Formats: sequence, C-alpha cells, structure tokens
Amino acid sequence: MLTLDKIYHASYVLKDVIRPTDLIAAPNINPEAQVYLKTENLQITGSFKVRGAYYKISQLTDEEKAKGVIACSAGNHAQGVALAAAKNGIKSVICIPDSAPISKVEATKRYGAEVCLVEGVYDDAHNRAVQLQEETGATFIHPFDDEDVIAGQGTIGLELLNQLPDLDAVIVPVGGGGLISGVAYAIKKLNPNCKVYGVQASGAPSMVNSLRDHKQESLSSVSTIADGIAVKTPGDLTYEICSEYVDEVVTVTDDEISTAILTLIEQQKLIAEGAGAVAVAAALFNKVDIKGKKVVCLVSGGNIDVTILSRVINRGLLKAGRSADITIALMDKPGQLKGVSQIIAELGGNVVAIHHDRADESMDINACYLHIVMETRDYAHIEQIKSALTAAGYQIV
Repeated sequence: MLTLDKIYHASYVLKDVIRPTDLIAAPNINPEAQVYLKTENLQITGSFKVRGAYYKISQLTDEEKAKGVIACSAGNHAQGVALAAAKNGIKSVICIPDSAPISKVEATKRYGAEVCLVEGVYDDAHNRAVQLQEETGATFIHPFDDEDVIAGQGTIGLELLNQLPDLDAVIVPVGGGGLISGVAYAIKKLNPNCKVYGVQASGAPSMVNSLRDHKQESLSSVSTIADGIAVKTPGDLTYEICSEYVDEVVTVTDDEISTAILTLIEQQKLIAEGAGAVAVAAALFNKVDIKGKKVVCLVSGGNIDVTILSRVINRGLLKAGRSADITIALMDKPGQLKGVSQIIAELGGNVVAIHHDRADESMDINACYLHIVMETRDYAHIEQIKSALTAAGYQIV
C-alpha cells in the first residue's frame, strides 16, 4: 500500500542522490494568479523520473539486484533507471520506442544502460520489456504503475509544501499517472484543501477519458509533441489514486504546448520538453480555475531534442501572433513591393521573407501574388497591419 510514511522514507533515501529543485516565481505566466514553477527540468538527468526509479531500485533485495533491472521508457524514465542502476552497481536494460528523441537515447547509454530500440510507441516498448523480463528474470521497473515509483515521485509534493506551505493549487503533467499520483497523495494527505490538477496532451488523453467514464480506457493511438506523456493506457494503481485524490484533468493542444515552451525560454530562461511544459500551458490558457490563487506549475522535464526545438519555437511564435504569413494579390507593376513594405515598416512589422509568384493559373495575366512572412508583436498588431494594407487598396488573399 502507498502510505505517507513510504513517501517520507523515499525522501530520506533520495536526500543524497537528487537535488531539491527550486521553486521560482513566474508572475507573467498568468497575471490573474500567483504562479510558481517547480523546476524538475533542472533535476539530475533533466527530469523528475530519477526520484521514483532510484527509490524503487534501492528497495530491491540483493538477490534481485544480482539479476539486474529492465525498464521501458520514451526517454526520461530510461535515464532515471540507468543512473539509479549505475549508482547501485547493477545491470540495466532499457526498451525505448524508436520514435523517442535521439538525445534521450544517447543520454541513456551514457548513464550506463544497455538500450533496446523497439518499433512503435511506449506501449510497444513495454510489451518487449515484459518479454525480456520473463526471459532473464530481471526486475521490471515500471515507469508509473508501482507503489515505490509513485512514492519516489511523491517526494515532490513534500518539497512543495515545505517551499510554499500555503499553496492553493498544483498543476501536474499526466502520462501514465505516476507523477500526479505521488504528488496528489502527498499533498492531499497533508493539505486536503489544496487543489491538484492534471494536464494531458489533447492527442493522448488516456487519463482524461478514463476519469470521465469512470473506468480505465485505452487509446488506439497517440499523437503529440509531448512524447514523455504519450501513453495509451493509464496504470491500474495510478487510475485508482487519481480517481480519489485528483480534482480535475484537462488537455492542452500541441500549439498551446509550443507556446508554453517558448514562454518558458523567453520569460524564465528555462528549457522544457513538451511533456514538461503542459502544466504551464494549462496556466497560460486558463484551462483550470487559478484566478487569485497561489499555484505551482510542475515543469517535469527539460530533455527536449534540439532538432525539434526550432520547429516548436516557430509553432509557438505563430500561436502567439509573433509571426505572420500573409498573401497579397497585386498588379505586376513597379513600386508595388515598395508600397507594401513601407506600410509594414511604418507600423513596426519586420519582414523576414518574401516570395513573388506570377505563375498561379487562377490569376489575371498581368497580376501576381506576394507572400510575406513577418515578425509581429501579437494578433492585434497583425490585424493593424492588415487593415492598413487594405485601406491602401491592397487585396489580402
């Protein structure tokens, strides 16, 4: 059984292994609330996952340790298990979906684990790990559906109450539910009035659907940039704990997640992966009621693949109205481009790309399309520029 004593014991075991992460104020995330960030993206291995993995491995018998451990993960649990196994001097094999970011795969290898890449998503890696466990007799370290793992993650709840005793709400990313189960259990036992909200990606709403329908449900597929929480089926134990202790679980879109990643970079100088930014996205876009409250957004991980970071930033810029792409139908004669660019410049827009197209078959023979990409302040700024262009006689397509 999960107990508060077990979470306190996990905190004692972990005190010389992990770092208690900072709680920092983030007043611009949502001006209507007092928002703080729990920076687990700055944890060793770049994620909270090392807490649960290390505590679970520390509780194994000598006989179990001799046979080694096996795990499956989209990346962060893999690194936690690999580090924990190395510190305990035991062998680890990690099954990772082949869609996981290369950076996470390589980091897992650097921590000393043997990596087995599996075609598909997390659930496929899980099936392969179970098969290998049966063949080798190694102990399977579940990423979320395990009391010791949940207790390890619950140490974050203890830290939060020490750092901000009068917090009103905490917003937590949800994949399989291990993190929110531990955090919710610890907080609700010590401060029942504190609200605990979960956040999933809209492309992977397994816990949302299960809690709504009051039964565990599996998704046929998942699709989200938040690979760390792309889980088809919530755990048996985590579903039960969430049903009892979590107040609400909501979803955010990939565009909202991208905006949150960009906001953390610009405003807080923090790097978060997609799964790590969903709590901030929920606060940014008012997915839960936090008006007038002291609320903590749990930034659960920072292991984003740098190769997709630029794409995420571009999506975030578009979502925030910081970048605009407009097409104007023009008569193909001298001076047209000058007139358009002068209006944009006078209103403070910054043109970053232009494409002149005379070849579209739907145009008049003496017309052209002008495609312009520009940097803008926000959506109101975009509308201001469009209105000025229209007033000057230009036709926006």
